[in-house]
Amino acid sequence: MAVPRSKTSAAVSKRRRGINMRLQAPQLTECSNCGNLVQSHHVCPKCGFYRGRQVITPESNG
Repeated sequence: MAVPRSKTSAAVSKRRRGINMRLQAPQLTECSNCGNLVQSHHVCPKCGFYRGRQVITPESNG
């Protein structure tokens, strides 16, 4: 039966596993109401719309 010749160091195994655990940029889509970039399945913070209807009142800057 095959066995490793020497122990795999923690740094080597973490580096190998870390390739699959890296963070990915969020998927941004365009709001159908105002055209602002928002994350998928999230309410638009600019206009407050989600799936074509008003869900929250938008925050005013001031």
